[in-house]
Amino acid sequence: MSTNQQSRVPILILREGSTETKGRDARKNNITAAKLIAQVIRSSLGPRGMDKMLVGSTGDVTITNDGATILKEIDIEHPIAKMLVEVAKSVDNEAGDGTKSVVVLAGSLIENAEELFNKGVHPTIVVEGFREASKRAIQFLKKIAIEIDSTDKAFLKKIAMTSMASKLVTTNSEVLSGLVTDAAMRVADELGERRFKIDLDNVKVEKKAGGSLHDSQLIQGIVIDKEVVHPGMPKKIKGAKIALLNSALEIEKPEFDAKLNISSPDQMQKFLNEEERIFKSMVDKISAAGANVVLCQKGIDDLAQQFLAKEGIIAVRRIKESDMTKLAKATGARMVTNTEELSKDDIGFADLVEERKVETDKWVFIEGCKNPKSVTILIRGGSQRVVDEAERSIHDSLMAVRDVVEYPYVVVGGGAPEAVISRKLREWSTSLGSRQQLAAEKYADAVESIPLALAENAGMSLIDAQSELRTKSEGSGKARYGIDVFKGKIADLSARDIYEPLTVKNQVINSATEAACMILRIDDIISAGAPKGGAPPPGGGGYGGMPEY
Repeated sequence: MSTNQQSRVPILILREGSTETKGRDARKNNITAAKLIAQVIRSSLGPRGMDKMLVGSTGDVTITNDGATILKEIDIEHPIAKMLVEVAKSVDNEAGDGTKSVVVLAGSLIENAEELFNKGVHPTIVVEGFREASKRAIQFLKKIAIEIDSTDKAFLKKIAMTSMASKLVTTNSEVLSGLVTDAAMRVADELGERRFKIDLDNVKVEKKAGGSLHDSQLIQGIVIDKEVVHPGMPKKIKGAKIALLNSALEIEKPEFDAKLNISSPDQMQKFLNEEERIFKSMVDKISAAGANVVLCQKGIDDLAQQFLAKEGIIAVRRIKESDMTKLAKATGARMVTNTEELSKDDIGFADLVEERKVETDKWVFIEGCKNPKSVTILIRGGSQRVVDEAERSIHDSLMAVRDVVEYPYVVVGGGAPEAVISRKLREWSTSLGSRQQLAAEKYADAVESIPLALAENAGMSLIDAQSELRTKSEGSGKARYGIDVFKGKIADLSARDIYEPLTVKNQVINSATEAACMILRIDDIISAGAPKGGAPPPGGGGYGGMPEY
């Protein structure tokens, strides 16, 4: 074969069926996907944002304004859109709020970068400009932040109410924010020098449809959505001594099939007597340890229930593992696998254990626990969808209050800090080189997209809102003037007590910038084709399932 003939032999790098999109086309696809997901979220930003109805594949309906829930429930296929969803989830886990802002900002950064690409600016220059601008934005944020007293419950309540302002439960935010603030401060641990740490695992949230949101309450203890197992047991015990069992009060069945031959009534009676003796022994061990309440993660046999009832012991079965962990922390009890090992040292304490009726169900309330840093917020509401949305709102508010208690700096809400940062970034950009200056200016425009989205959702004129916001933020020199969505005008929002945690703003800027820069640097998309036969070859083929080279 000649050299020319050899050079014409095709070299296959990717598996058959794989596709590759390169350069401008790849970047355009990614930018379009990011812009679309941002548009979905943009219309729900702020107190006047619209709600979304999400219908699952099984017909389940969720109506929500919560960004994390919207992104989690949408069945997204495009990998770039999935990246933005993951970024929003990480912000939700870290800061608890700002999920919508981070997607809107990332989408706006990517959209503005597209304009620079069309003008011939290289992606590397844009990415460098964005990263440097984000560092400056964080510095400017710290300068305009307000330090507060992290024990000021009245101010913390303002933070909680601001977080709830954009939710379906906003009309009941006064009541719910009070519960959130009380719960957060009860579980706060002082680390010294007025520094605090809040473990939100100590705040249990239970929900039950029925009544109204005003009927929601804070319980000083743990609520278990189970009832007492036997009608003969007491329904209320003061000075409770609690045993926690993570094994069943039942006779274990053999792992293999067993056959028992009984030839006379006496043998049958002996069998029953032995079974009774075993359960009596279990209950005697519990009683000897001093317990008058048994909380079991697994089942309790009917015979064991009778013996427990005779001893005047309250028993609850099939409690969730997560609740058992909370109960151990709250009551000081140690979880025991075998009743033979139960001793007085394993017993926990609470002032009161009582079964109460909640709507049509019976729940067990454990109050006045040994560890006072264990509380439960019991949410009530007119329907299941209302209590579900209230639960999501309370989660965000708890996280916002925690952020401020642990890092006591806040900024005025309503897009006020974004307006000031945008102006400062434009001033700073004049010191940069021509192309990086363009990137910094586009970053400033993207930051300004947050207040403009709030104005748009409030039905305001974008041009008028933008010009007035720039004028007032420049004239005041402080981050006070933002979008008053309820009155549809630019106003001093510090007078309206609208504040947000600085932690959330920092997290939004950092996460949105990182996500946008990662997406903008992609210039080649390789989609692997399905292997022949429809299943991966043994060992995954290639390197961990990557295309073979």
